[in-house]
Amino acid sequence: MSEDAWIQTFRDVHARGLAALAARRHSPSTLFPPGDVEFLASIGCSPQELFDFIEDLQDYGEPNLETALAVQAIRRDYFLNVQGGKPSGRKVPMSELPPKSEAVDGISWLPRLIAKARLKLRGEMPDDLMYGCGGDRPFLKRMRSSLPEFLTLVWECGDDDRRIIETLKRGAGL
Repeated sequence: MSEDAWIQTFRDVHARGLAALAARRHSPSTLFPPGDVEFLASIGCSPQELFDFIEDLQDYGEPNLETALAVQAIRRDYFLNVQGGKPSGRKVPMSELPPKSEAVDGISWLPRLIAKARLKLRGEMPDDLMYGCGGDRPFLKRMRSSLPEFLTLVWECGDDDRRIIETLKRGAGL
């Protein structure tokens, strides 16, 4: 599928998901028809992940379609070019994530967000966790970053947590 084609299809699936949610279909299993689920799998996105973006957009007004698309473009690139279009087959349990209160350099939430971004890149998010949740968005705003920028940073830095931390602190003026 061409670059432009997948983007338009993603926009269409997002719009259908919003309409389905408005029609009171409130679960990932009922929000998307089989063709949409197949498309999402082809770009490394689970129905749960897109459902979370759509549900938060409806409930909180964010993240908007452009943010969801930017995050998915990064995930798609990683999925196709690093993972060879093959899912890892792993879902990391919530118990393996740092707690929300864990801090690094006095910055709470950051260790958890780094872990979540890595899981998002690899498509290993547990179903009850969202990259870009109502805690992530305000944290990144305070740090003068965004969901796509942070996801890109984590990909570029790999396992170098210190580089992620220092880059984020510099951007936030800390």
